[in-house]
Amino acid sequence: MHIVIMGCGRVGSALAQTLEQQGHTVAVIDQDPTAFRRLGSSFGGRRVTGVGFDQDTLREAGIEEAGAFAAVSSGDNSNIIAARVAREMFGIENVAARIYDPRRAEVYQRLGIPTVATVRWTADQMLRRLLPSGAEPLWRDPTGGVQLAEVHTSPAWVGHKISRLQEETGVRVAFLTRLGEAILPTSQTVLQEGDLVHVMMRTDEVAKVEAAFAKGPEEGGQ
Repeated sequence: MHIVIMGCGRVGSALAQTLEQQGHTVAVIDQDPTAFRRLGSSFGGRRVTGVGFDQDTLREAGIEEAGAFAAVSSGDNSNIIAARVAREMFGIENVAARIYDPRRAEVYQRLGIPTVATVRWTADQMLRRLLPSGAEPLWRDPTGGVQLAEVHTSPAWVGHKISRLQEETGVRVAFLTRLGEAILPTSQTVLQEGDLVHVMMRTDEVAKVEAAFAKGPEEGGQ
């Protein structure tokens, strides 16, 4: 796949290098030609100097044959304008924009433009480490009705199957983190000490789910 990236800061350059290592072709756009130094001498993709939402600049970067576009410059307005141009003018379906203002990010999500809210994401990551008993969301759907979250699990659940946890709490376990590795459990997977449980649940049921996870399995259950 050919991928166009707007912004050659730390995020953009790391993203470009990773994508190229995975076998994709990449073009990076930045207004500052000195920013391309971050890509290193081994980078084989295109370096395009210009404004990322300018149509001629995008064409020079190969937007017309691209399968995806990422806007990761330091400006919220530039990122969202570029994302809309890529989607609406060039028909790119896989588009993502980095947004610093979490309020704006939520608005654009509802408009159907996938965003990564940098400040909100960082704050959520810190909260998960400072307050491990909470259920800070890892992801929300655009409507806000469903979320993926890591939920603190009582030691009483250790030794019980995922199927029982799901049945009694009403959630869908998306994955576990075990000894630092993510695993996709089956209904027969047994919870072990130290497992981090990541679940999909309704946003309006978070408190109920947290309570069920903290309480442990019902007496007499299988």
